[in-house]
Amino acid sequence: MSSQTRTRSALISLTVMVKSLDGAIQVLAALLLAAVPPAVISGIANAVITRDLLGDHTGAIADDLTRAAEGGRTFAVVFLLLHGVVKLGLAYALHRRAVRLYPLACLLMSALVIYESIRAVRTGSLGLVVFALLDTAVVVVVAREFWKAQQH
Repeated sequence: MSSQTRTRSALISLTVMVKSLDGAIQVLAALLLAAVPPAVISGIANAVITRDLLGDHTGAIADDLTRAAEGGRTFAVVFLLLHGVVKLGLAYALHRRAVRLYPLACLLMSALVIYESIRAVRTGSLGLVVFALLDTAVVVVVAREFWKAQQH
């Protein structure tokens, strides 16, 4: 096995591990968010902000957290659940080396990146920008693997 093949294999293994963990955390977060009453979420958000853990009370992170606690609950649950399920599916396809599913995975992840980007611009959410950048990196890795598999 060449060093390039080992490097690619290690990159795919790392991607699978990170996406599996990330997807599972997002699905669990969505289920937890759906089960927890909005008043509790607002209380936690206010406690975090008022204890100065985030720095400036009027900063972008404080605004994102307050806005999410006040009204973005349904969006957050649906987004986290959908995002988590897609990532778990992608991780499974990568783990199984199901190359025929790679284009579908890239398409779904690209659609999420576009949505995350549009929503980030509209809401000013820094978190969605981070998600979009990470998901773009995953699309690049999966697309490269698909291309390499087609060459062999």
